[in-house]
Amino acid sequence: MSERWILNASPLIRLAHIRPASLIAALADEAVGPEAVAAEILAGPEADPAGLGIEAGGGLVIATPPPTPERLAWDLGAGETAVLAQAMATPGWMAGLDEAAARKCARSFSIPVVGTLAIIVRARQPGLIPSAAEVIRALRQAGFRIDAQLVRTGLWQTLPETWPAGDS
Repeated sequence: MSERWILNASPLIRLAHIRPASLIAALADEAVGPEAVAAEILAGPEADPAGLGIEAGGGLVIATPPPTPERLAWDLGAGETAVLAQAMATPGWMAGLDEAAARKCARSFSIPVVGTLAIIVRARQPGLIPSAAEVIRALRQAGFRIDAQLVRTGLWQTLPETWPAGDS
């Protein structure tokens, strides 16, 4: 089964801080980012790795259909709204979202979701990264908030790794 992802800013920014975009390319048969997501990333810090990747032509930036009133009612950011609009317009694609409200919205529309933690787990399973725990620690050291309990109880059941109880 092919994996096709429409990515929001948070997975792109997080993964760019710890690994080149090649990780996404190795896991997804196709990956795109809406124009609104590219604009959000480019509005960030000048030396941000994700922004530099976009400026260098890394990744496919696409125009998206206008969101429906039902999706606008969720009052999400422009990037999340564009990801969901594109996912609705292209069945079979997964929405790359980390934010709880956006994920809840996606589920309400039966849109499959992949987030940063799931991407890390998927990268660990075939050995694209040696340790998911080390990647998550690197993200946390870079200032990204990742819920330790979610890591411990939700995702680590699929890997031969553990997340220490004292690591919060």
